[in-house]
Amino acid sequence: MPRIHLGNWAEDAVNWLTRHLSWLFDLVSSVVNGMYDGVEWVLGGPSPLLMAGILALLAFWMRGLLAGVVAFAGFALIDSLAQWDQAMQSLSLVVVSGAAAIVLAVPLGIWAARRDTAGLVIRPVLDVMQTLPAFVYLIPAIIFFSLGTVPAVIATIVFAAPVGVRMTELGIRQVDPELVEAADAFGTPPLGTLLRVQLPLALPTIMAGVNQVIMLALSMVVIGGMVGAAGLGATVFGAISQVDIGLGFEGGVSVVVLAIYLDRITGALGDHVSPLGRRALARLGSATGGMRVLRYRPRPAVGVCGVTVLALVACCMGVFAGNGNGSAPHVSAAANVGKGQSVRIGSFNWDESIASSYLWQEVLEQRGYKPAVSTYDPGAAFTGLATGSLDYLTDAWLPTTHASYLKQYGRDYTDLGAWYDRTSLEVAVPSYVKGVRTMADLKGRSAEFGGKIIGIEPGAGEMKLLRSTVLPGYGLDKDYQVVSSSTASMLAELKRDYAQKKPVAVVLWSPHWAYSTYDLTKLADPQGLWGPGDSVHDLANKASGAKLSQVSAWMRKFHMTEAQLGSLEAAIQGAGQGNAAQGVRKWIGQNPAIVDKMAPVNGG
Repeated sequence: MPRIHLGNWAEDAVNWLTRHLSWLFDLVSSVVNGMYDGVEWVLGGPSPLLMAGILALLAFWMRGLLAGVVAFAGFALIDSLAQWDQAMQSLSLVVVSGAAAIVLAVPLGIWAARRDTAGLVIRPVLDVMQTLPAFVYLIPAIIFFSLGTVPAVIATIVFAAPVGVRMTELGIRQVDPELVEAADAFGTPPLGTLLRVQLPLALPTIMAGVNQVIMLALSMVVIGGMVGAAGLGATVFGAISQVDIGLGFEGGVSVVVLAIYLDRITGALGDHVSPLGRRALARLGSATGGMRVLRYRPRPAVGVCGVTVLALVACCMGVFAGNGNGSAPHVSAAANVGKGQSVRIGSFNWDESIASSYLWQEVLEQRGYKPAVSTYDPGAAFTGLATGSLDYLTDAWLPTTHASYLKQYGRDYTDLGAWYDRTSLEVAVPSYVKGVRTMADLKGRSAEFGGKIIGIEPGAGEMKLLRSTVLPGYGLDKDYQVVSSSTASMLAELKRDYAQKKPVAVVLWSPHWAYSTYDLTKLADPQGLWGPGDSVHDLANKASGAKLSQVSAWMRKFHMTEAQLGSLEAAIQGAGQGNAAQGVRKWIGQNPAIVDKMAPVNGG
């Protein structure tokens, strides 16, 4: 069969849309960001326990006393896990994307139910939207809307809206045709029939669809974290990348609390707005007997007054000014070069990337800037730098490893030069594996290694080079499968197999602290397929590099020795998972001259 270049056509279509409809994407981004910021301000403004009380009062109003008590306990648990801010960010994401999906889904479902031709056209589209992997949506979404909240919201809408359309269509089609005919016979206009007959009777099914839209939106929080959206998705994605069981469990429990709360509230909302649901609630209330106190719900006026009182208390306490407890370091007037300018730095879950990005974050804070480090998959980070979502990347391996990204996006980058010179890419095996010293020695021994080479992030340039050049060059592409994972997952696999003295081949690079922790053999590359050793470069977005000219000038002169980088990575490892900033501060305390060397002020 001839090769169909469907991917090239899709890429051409995306490029055309980017060139000609950028104004529309900018408008959508502004609207979505405005909606998200507004909702997040409302949910994240009050102190955690006060907001938990408001949400618990809503549960009390909708489902009864027991539901209110359990809701307060659940949200108090989230606060005790230090995941409150992330939970409210995720809830804001769900509210915005869920509301948009419902606004789109219900009219489309009504149209599909009342027009058979529309139903025939819409159903195949819904099939594609529901079955296409959600990750695929992120590729054009990042290009159109850059990194952050907007691509996460767009992907969530596409993922969640189809079930709302289907349930709305199903509910209206299930209305007894004789009732519709009777309404028509009495001269009811089509719109009146829809509003007075079909929608009221279809409301239970439609509300079930609304419930599922909300739940599907919440299930997308992890994907949102992959593209830079704040919230529990970032927590869970970070835990996955770092194989941090504790952090992943805490983030997962917080997601579960949100899921149960949203499911129960939206389910109760369906009971309250539907005549059939209200009659069922009335029958249940009369049958509860001695347990009636647990089913008691305040009247709407009482519920509204309760929420209002709590909101006024929040305002009087001044909690809407924010509840963050972080504080910027003291900056003298002479050192306040940044004057509060924001600097967005991208990072990968690679040790030298985390070390260099958090080092610059601390240094720039001491120079009066407001830097923020965000962690992404390499592919998303390079795309974000090209689109202007990021100002700097501190871990570009050139001229080999990340050459494909420069070929694709190089016109949008400014290369600020190398800050580390001696690097190499390799596959490594434990030294107890005998007879394997070069890549060629892996030939014929795939069964010993389970036919696998444990890799890192799929977007890493080293992974692309290994698959496309190194393995075919040594005739290993048929014998070995390169397993994409993450740097932390690869290191966890290495640690486990090394402890059991099992043969394992992993993708590594130098410098890396694993060589000082384990006795490993770097497999030689006699054919030179890995290419010459890379240098680690700082890259800037062209517009950002000019706007933040002082930061760019500092980065151009930045350089680290192997001893400095090794000690910095060790300090971060010693600080524990999720404490990179603390590890950097401790290292700077041991090397106080480094700040003035990296970012000199007034000739310092």
